[in-house]
Amino acid sequence: MAPSTRAPRAILFDAGNTLIRIDYAAIAGALAGQGRVRDPAAIEDAELRARVRLDPHLAPGRSTESGDIHAHYLRYVLEHLGVTVEAEVAAMERWRRDYNPPIGLWTRADPRAAAALTRARAAGLVVGVISNSNGTVRRTLEAHGLAAQVDFVIDSSEVGVEKPDPRIFALGLARGGVAASEAAYVGDLYSVDVLGARAAGLAAVLIDPRGYWGPRDCLLARDADHAVAILLGEPI
Repeated sequence: MAPSTRAPRAILFDAGNTLIRIDYAAIAGALAGQGRVRDPAAIEDAELRARVRLDPHLAPGRSTESGDIHAHYLRYVLEHLGVTVEAEVAAMERWRRDYNPPIGLWTRADPRAAAALTRARAAGLVVGVISNSNGTVRRTLEAHGLAAQVDFVIDSSEVGVEKPDPRIFALGLARGGVAASEAAYVGDLYSVDVLGARAAGLAAVLIDPRGYWGPRDCLLARDADHAVAILLGEPI
């Protein structure tokens, strides 16, 4: 899909898998404890594929923060890694539930996150974060110096509504002081981020580092910085 000819006044970002990445090395360590040696790069690739498989579970608007969704997500990652023995899958699920509460696995800044926020701010845009989270997203962004580069952070657990509900996007528009037609949203899940943003009247960009989403009726970007460049019509 061709980009709009008019740059937005605001770009709003998802947090998990957009600005903040999963700690793939932590998963590799847990798998090694089960006797399954997997490289973090292979785990990253499996996780990118798992997002696409997870998406149909989210299409009816189910909570991305529910236990069953997280269980599906992990199971798909493990399947792509060849880990299908039920006892091993159950052990990994127990490990995931107990790992680093309350933040969990999303603890690494995406390598292009700071560049994306810097590019957007240099263009004079309103920059915000809208995330389905458990109250920890601001803390995670602060830990990586990213919170200082955004105008506001909206965490679903704090406002009582989750993407893809248009109301959470409306909250972001109100905080940014912009109309829906003046804003774009960048996220990693089609049903939650793209369809949710569109339902609220925003343009949307889907993060797709390796083309696993296939043809989609929306803008696709390798990472958050690429997404900003596309929206601004800048080369990258």
